[in-house]
Amino acid sequence: MKLKLFLTICVCSLLLYSCEEHKVDPIKQLKSDVEYLASDSLEGRESGTEGERLAAAFIANRMKEIGLTEKGEEGFMQTFDFSPKANPHKETMDTSKTIRISNVLGMIDNGATKTVVIGAHYDHLGHGISGSLNAEKDGAIHNGADDNASGVALMLALADELKNSEAVKESNYLFMAFSGEEMGLLGSNYYCKNPTINLEEVHYMLNFDMVGRLDTSKGLAINGVGTNPNWTTELEKANWDNLPFVYGESGTGPSDHTSFYLQDIPILHFFTGQHEDYHKPTDDVGKINYNGIHTLKKLIARLAEHLDAQEQLEFVKTKDESQDNPRFTVTLGVMPDYLFQGEGMRLDGVTDGRPANKAGFLKGDIVIQMDTVIVDGMQAYMKGLSLFEKGDSTLVKVQRGEKVIEEMVRF
Repeated sequence: MKLKLFLTICVCSLLLYSCEEHKVDPIKQLKSDVEYLASDSLEGRESGTEGERLAAAFIANRMKEIGLTEKGEEGFMQTFDFSPKANPHKETMDTSKTIRISNVLGMIDNGATKTVVIGAHYDHLGHGISGSLNAEKDGAIHNGADDNASGVALMLALADELKNSEAVKESNYLFMAFSGEEMGLLGSNYYCKNPTINLEEVHYMLNFDMVGRLDTSKGLAINGVGTNPNWTTELEKANWDNLPFVYGESGTGPSDHTSFYLQDIPILHFFTGQHEDYHKPTDDVGKINYNGIHTLKKLIARLAEHLDAQEQLEFVKTKDESQDNPRFTVTLGVMPDYLFQGEGMRLDGVTDGRPANKAGFLKGDIVIQMDTVIVDGMQAYMKGLSLFEKGDSTLVKVQRGEKVIEEMVRF
């Protein structure tokens, strides 16, 4: 009897040791996922390319490893053809070129009556398609580590977390990796027109786009809080790390949550901020904050737990803030700091050879006046730009530390 008990204890210990030995450290897994998706071998994951297909296959395999149920139209894949417009600002179609792209879908099916959609786009700019800010135009690979290998890695990490959680059994969870986002939200738009679940049963949708550079001194941008009356309350409950949140009300924006908002679904878009590597070949893996992504995973897992047993969330229509933005045809050639909450518009990056750079402005400067316009935020900054055309000059004032610097800028 004692020998039998001893052998049982030994077997259990070996099994426990084996499980621990093969359990992947979550930070290492995040790093591994980002490094593969942002590797040169995928050549920037442009929609319709071999790199995009390899990325889709990788994501499908990771979903299978996690134990998600296939929820595409063929396994994990939802594949469709698209004819891109010859000019994205015109309605005529260039039907001579057709590209085939795929969404990747996996589900935690708890047999519930409501489903949470959690998504991130995995495509990027390849060697520099339309939207690239690479001044050299040299065809360099745009690896898109932050945009948006980081979002896909967070989505997969959250899938693994929720798959093994006993606290989220009253909702289903559909994880979606979209393609075609950089070409105009193609994947999410197609899914909403060809869903593999009943969209009327969607509890809410979370979108992760550029979540790889969390800076706790600046905070985390969360857009779409106006789409449900209780979003801010629920987010604050989940915020055990006391992260500073920068809220945006609107349910629309240049990412895939917009497609679901237009289906009357409450949404949230998580975003760690713009930076000078945005849409450039320099958006690489060495600049990713993996501990930050892990912090976001824990935050969103707590949010999901709080909402799991609640009734399907109420949808509220929000104002489309983009319709009120002034139209302008010139820029300073800077990257705004969208997480800045003080007066003015802080520069998060300055592009070489552009007006701000030629005027001597630096990253960290805060634009406070442009001609007669007092710049107290992004809206006023855009209003100031709308006053000028190419070739015009104006006086621009910036705050640099305790000093106010005035320089003439030529657009």
